[in-house]
This record gives sequence, C-alpha cells and structure tokens, in this order.
Amino acid sequence: MSNPTVEQLIARSNRLGADPKNTNYAGGNTSAKGTETDPVTGEPVELLWVKGSGGDLGTLKPQGLAVLRLDRLRALTGVYPGVEREDEMVAAFDYCLHGKGGAAPSIDTAMHGLVDAAHVDHLHPDSGIAIATAADGPELTTRIFGDRVVWVPWRRPGFQLGLDIAAIKDANPQAIGCILGGHGITAWGDTSEDAEQNSTWIIATAADYIEKHGAAEPFGGVLQGFEGLPGPERRAKATALAPTIRGLASTDKPMVGHFTDSPEVLEFLSRAEHPRLAALGTSCPDHFLRTKVKPLLLDLPATAPLDEQLARLIELHAEYRADYQAYYDAHADASSPAIRGADPLIVLVPGVGMFSYGASKQTARVAGEFYVNAINVMRGAEALSTYSPISDAEKFRIEYWALEEAKLQRMPKPRSHQGRIALVTGAASGIGKAIATRLAAEGACVVVADLDLAKAQAAAAELGDADVAIGVAANVADAAGVQAAIDAAVLAFGGLDLVVNNAGLSLSKPLLETTEADWDLQHDVMAKGSFLVSKAAASVLIAQRMGGDVIYISSKNSVFAGPNNIAYSATKADQAHQVRLLAVELGEHGVRVNGINPDGVVRGSGIFASGWGANRAATYGVKEEDLGQFYANRTILKREVVPENVADAVYVLTGPELSRTTGLHIPVDSGVAAAFLR
Repeated sequence: MSNPTVEQLIARSNRLGADPKNTNYAGGNTSAKGTETDPVTGEPVELLWVKGSGGDLGTLKPQGLAVLRLDRLRALTGVYPGVEREDEMVAAFDYCLHGKGGAAPSIDTAMHGLVDAAHVDHLHPDSGIAIATAADGPELTTRIFGDRVVWVPWRRPGFQLGLDIAAIKDANPQAIGCILGGHGITAWGDTSEDAEQNSTWIIATAADYIEKHGAAEPFGGVLQGFEGLPGPERRAKATALAPTIRGLASTDKPMVGHFTDSPEVLEFLSRAEHPRLAALGTSCPDHFLRTKVKPLLLDLPATAPLDEQLARLIELHAEYRADYQAYYDAHADASSPAIRGADPLIVLVPGVGMFSYGASKQTARVAGEFYVNAINVMRGAEALSTYSPISDAEKFRIEYWALEEAKLQRMPKPRSHQGRIALVTGAASGIGKAIATRLAAEGACVVVADLDLAKAQAAAAELGDADVAIGVAANVADAAGVQAAIDAAVLAFGGLDLVVNNAGLSLSKPLLETTEADWDLQHDVMAKGSFLVSKAAASVLIAQRMGGDVIYISSKNSVFAGPNNIAYSATKADQAHQVRLLAVELGEHGVRVNGINPDGVVRGSGIFASGWGANRAATYGVKEEDLGQFYANRTILKREVVPENVADAVYVLTGPELSRTTGLHIPVDSGVAAAFLR
C-alpha cells in the first residue's frame, strides 16, 4: 500500500539530490514524520522515515529509508550517556526500528528525529559550506539570512548534534534552518514543500550573496606558467603522467583513477593562493572521507619538462606519505583503527588537471567531484572572508571514527578483478566479447577495443556505464591507432593492468592459393598487431610498477599442423612464441605473459561467420552448420568449445590463483591429442 508521506519524501529527496547545487553524491539526508497503523496493536503509531546509511538522495527509493518509531527514538534522550559515549546511541537506533526497519539508520538519524518538525533536510551545498567554513561564519550567517537561519558551531555528527539543533529550533521559532559550522546546512518545514523551499532558499540566498558581495579574484592573481595548457597538449601530458601517478597512488593498494581538467580545477591551480588553500585541506566530512584530508600538489609550472615533473612527483609522494603518517601518529590512540594507507586520493598538476583515485572507477570519479565541490567551497569562503576548515584533529576523529570503520568492514569483499583495468582487442563479438563480459563481471574496468567503433561502444554499453566499460576504435595493425586506444584506457581509468590480444581473422587456403596479400593481412593483424599492442601496453605497465598481465589468444593451430591453413597457423605460432619471449623480458617488472590455445570456436565467432567457417567446413567435408559438432567429435572430451570457455581461462590466468605462472599456454580445445604441448 502506498504511503503519501513516503512518496512525498522520495520525490523531494530525488529533486534535491539531482541538482549538484544542493548536495554532492551520496551526501546529506532527508526525513519525514507521519502516522501509520501498528499491525500488532491496530493503533496509530508515529514514525520517522529517514534516508538510511550509504544512500544517495538523487536515486533514493523507499527501500533506502530507515523506518523508526518516534516514541522510542525520543525516549533515547532519557538514557543518553553524554557526548563522550554518544556513539553507543547508533546501536540503540536498532531498538527503535518499526517492523524490519528498512535500511540501516545513519549517524544523522538523531538530527531528524529530535528536531520538532515534520520534514527535515540536511544537505551539503557548496554555497552553504562556504559560509560554514568562513572564518567569520557566525557573523556572515546573521548578515546574509537575518534571524531566519541560525549558526551552529562545529560538532561531529551524532546524537549531541541532534540535541543541539533541536534546542536551537525550539529557541528560535522564527528560524527555518541553520548553518552547521564546518559542515553544511539543515532546514525544516511543516510540509514537504515547506522543507524543500526552505532548503533551496538557504542555498540560493548564500550563492547570491557570494556572487554579489564576494571578491572578484578570491584565489588571487594568475601565476605565470601555471595556466592551463592548450587542450591537446594538456591531455597528452596527462596521459604521460597518469601511469606513474597511479602507481604512486597504489603503493598501499591498487587504485583505479579518474582524470578531470574542468575549468574549475584549471583555474584554481593557476592562481597564487592555491598552494595555501590546498594545504588546508577539505572541511565537510563527506568531502575528506573521499578525498583524504588534503591532496598531493605538484609544485612545478605546467611548462616544466615531463621528466622533471615525474621526478618531483616521486619526491612529493614520499613526503606526502611521511606527512600522512605523522598526521595519523599525532592523533591516533590505542582505540584507533589501523592506518588505512598513506597514499593521496587527489593529485593536482597545475596546467594539466586533477587525478583522483578510489577502489573503483565510481569512487575515483566521485572523489574528484568532491574535490571540485571543495574548490567551490574555498572560492566562496575566500570571496567573503578567509577559508577556515575544521582542524586536523577533528578530521581525524571522523576519518578514523569507530563507526566509519564499522561501515567499511560491512562492505562486501572485493571481487577477484576489482580495481584492475583491462583492454581487450577484437572485443565487440565472439571470444573477445565473452572475455570482456567475464572480466567486467569479476570487477574489472574494461576497454572494449574493436575495428568498428560503433560495435565497440555498443558492446561496452552492454557491460554497464562508463564507470564499468568504454568502447574504443583500434586497428591493431596500425601503431598510431593502437597507441590511441592505450591512451584512451589510461585517461578513462588511470592506467592499465591487463591486456588481451584477441583481435584476429583467418583465410582458409592451401599453400598454392595463398597470396602474399593473404599472408601479410593475417600477420599484420595477429603477429604484428599483438606486438604493437603489447609494446604500447608494456610502457604503461612498466611506468606503473604494479605488475600486470598480457594474454595472447593464440590457437591450437600454433602447434597443430592442420590442412589448408598456412598463413593463419604460421601467425598463431608467431603469437605463441611472443608469449615466451615477452614472459622472459617483462618478468623483471612483475608482468606475467601467458597464452590460450582454443580449438575452433564456431558459436558467436566473427571469424567463422565471415567465411572462415564455410572454408573449414568444405575442407573437412561437412555442412557449415555441423562444424561445431565436428570439432567437438574429434576431441577427447567430445564437447564443443564456446567463447565463454576461453573467457574462463583468461579469468583464471589473470586472477590471484596463478600469480606465479608466466610463459604458459593453456589449451582450451576439449582435448586434441595432436595439439598437446610438448
């Protein structure tokens, strides 16, 4: 049965969350109070519906709400042990749930339940946080809003903050909301419409005041040499820097990257005050939980030579790790969780842009979005006053909060290929598509490379959005085209971990009918193409210093002398030996190189559909539609090989179980004795 109160809350939440001026991704929470019939007593019961832990307002659905009995939630004030033990109240929320309770209650539940208003919004708008982080925030609040909005000094989210806001509302009946020092805003209303209007009025009023009364150049004058490079040059340098930066950011654990060269980032990094402001770090808890307390900032101009920038980044990374360790040591005590890693999540390069990192592409992208929010906050605060974020001690209390640690521990175990970036050639159909599908299902970010861009993009779209997969055009026989595909992978996901040389074609002809053009075409695509892809990928893998995998989809024909197949089988033998040669050469960099030898994969194969199947069927004297079964009947296991079988082999070879295996060829042929490896 639908509930109008819940429907209004969801609609309001989605509208607020859809506009980045109001709040950031997964930031803030909304609530509504109302009455339902208790199925146990048949009597009315007053309930609170509030966005649960970890949800996103823009995409919130009813199942993302926590549902609590208000009488029991309000009764918690009688057993509240005080601010030193307020974390205990989060566990107490479970005893206030109505029925199954819906989503897990968040730390902000008390704010929504204890404030005497039917509808409450807590948001993180850039304009509101700019006032909240200004050195004279209390005075600005009065000046901008009069008595309609009240200043609340910084307090870590929790039960006490809920009590504080409830008391402020009671003492200020004319108020529609408050500015939370260092944090964000909270607004309320008697109806859902009132609450939404009050929230958006506070946000718009703050933004309008900053626009009309703020300094023209809040970040100072332009620093010569730090301006944004021209577009092509900027992205070329980003591509050259990205592998090294990703490797540095992955010192403690592998990270996926995201690159942003938005105008906000480039303008910030071109101004005189950016070193001071970057060093102050972010303030809103939602920001620094995803960006770390401060970024790593390259202190060289955009025009500095690439080798100087790379060397300086390595130095700054070592300094950053030492600084972060000192931050942890200064604030940790015996009860603190272990340090979670000392690498930066945000790396700023003047003239080029911002590299952000996370365990997945989505978290990396969102981290970058949050730092853009932080830049906007700093701009607003500096325009009116001086940016003054909360102290490092308070940041540490949240970053290493026991409740935050518990949330991290509840996260699902990473999939086998989580955080890995894969490029698969010839991946718009057949074996390549099956490999791309399997790797994406195991958590990898996948670049679907194919000669046909439209087909590559369509195949990528089947795997998910751009946080999961992208499609790129790649003629593997063309060095420039291969490099462009590798560059696209690096800019899209930060680097590269896994390459599958799968692109191929075949012309089935006896020796005397095989032309020089037939020979050259097959060798260009498979032998030369694999060489070009492996070479371009190896430069990224070596720069990252994270190891990696190169897989060749060779063939049983690389060792089996089949009839009427001279050009195809010879080039497959070439690929097979490339595996051995590269395994030896790249091993010192932790890069494993392995091959897979399938038998004829008929089903879903672009090669077989393009004429190869008809030729092989004629060679063996069978109908083309019976070719798959023919291949199966001649094997030991009598089972047809399908694309997913090859994908399974790629999954195993590139997973953690065979981490000490390189230079190996795995037959996926249902057992062809003549193709046994010797």
